[in-house]
Amino acid sequence: MSRIATYARSMSWNPAHPPRQDGRTFVVTGGSAGLGYFAAEQLARAGGHVVLATRSPERAARAEASIRGNVAGASVDSLTVDLASLASVREAGSRLADYGRIDGLILNAGVTSGSNERQHSVDGFELTMATNFIGHFALTALAWPALTRTAGSRVVGLGSLSTFMVPPHPGDMLSQRSYNFFRAYAFSKHAMHGFILELDRRTNQSTVFGRVPDVAALLAHPGYAIDGLTPLRPGIADRTPLMRAAALAASFGTQGKNRGAAPTVRAALDPALTGGEFIGPKYLTHGRPVLAHPAGTSASPEFGGHIWALAEEWTGRDFDV
Repeated sequence: MSRIATYARSMSWNPAHPPRQDGRTFVVTGGSAGLGYFAAEQLARAGGHVVLATRSPERAARAEASIRGNVAGASVDSLTVDLASLASVREAGSRLADYGRIDGLILNAGVTSGSNERQHSVDGFELTMATNFIGHFALTALAWPALTRTAGSRVVGLGSLSTFMVPPHPGDMLSQRSYNFFRAYAFSKHAMHGFILELDRRTNQSTVFGRVPDVAALLAHPGYAIDGLTPLRPGIADRTPLMRAAALAASFGTQGKNRGAAPTVRAALDPALTGGEFIGPKYLTHGRPVLAHPAGTSASPEFGGHIWALAEEWTGRDFDV
């Protein structure tokens, strides 16, 4: 595709007026707070039925009430899942597999801060990788039947700029040899990048009941989205006047989490996009959602195949696309 055509396609999307999604269902992990909440609110505003897949039923109920209060006629419910527990993921995934349709599975939830002391999930994995990637891999595999029975469905993984700062270590993705939180976080996002791009490659090469599965896998990243510039949602996105003032003073190159969610929503809804594409802010850390490029270190077929094999080993589950 020419640069002119690519530019035109990037500029054709209006975040304020996405196409209507009436009758379509979207599952958003981590949908009760932050980027996930605003992605869910925007999907509901477009008419989609939104399922908030989140660890806390109490926070999910608060988010449901907030979406209904901000979006007239919103259709929303929730599903309890702890992505750091494979037992919890299996239970939630089996429920998703029984859905009549899933038009979009948004792999948004994640640990974004932590200590520099390595922590473990209940299954014994490094906690950041377990939450940000391993649980999402298993959930996608389990929900796959519902995704493949829906024409034009999408899986959207949340990427990160951290992948440009820290290269992956294919032999130490669980940070057993060396650990600091930011390194582990970047590894988890490299894993998500590799998985989504490999999922798209495998989907294009496979058949289900004699046909190619009509599922597209895409990546999105939020840029630099901060709480201080985020619209107020009591109990979900709170801020003090001091937080707001500080954010405005340092707002160059940043945006609110509502705008940070816009690339994810575009990846889920824009009919002009195809599988394997990456959406991010126009100015890298902020701006309208446009076509971007993932870090080459995790975009290769070699890395994708490697992380897929590791994920199957870690989860004890074959994911035959």
